[in-house]
Amino acid sequence: MGEHMVYILQCKDHTFYTGYTSNLQRRLKMHEEGKGAKYTKGRGPFSVLYCASFETKEAAMREEYRIKQLSRSKKQKLITSYIERHETE
Repeated sequence: MGEHMVYILQCKDHTFYTGYTSNLQRRLKMHEEGKGAKYTKGRGPFSVLYCASFETKEAAMREEYRIKQLSRSKKQKLITSYIERHETE
């Protein structure tokens, strides 16, 4: 499993935030403290809805960009598929 991750948060206003990190726990703490990203400031608490690992930072950044280009409905489908895959594990 790679150390580079792409994640999707759901904010308290039900919007999504997609980001990249090499340490999800630290990054989530930063978001909760209002230091993670301008978009997430004041929008906590957050739920991690999706997380994928990659071997390289470049691959993770490409995936982050791809997800950010998706419509909300396509992001919801990606999240639903992720949740369904991990419920059976």
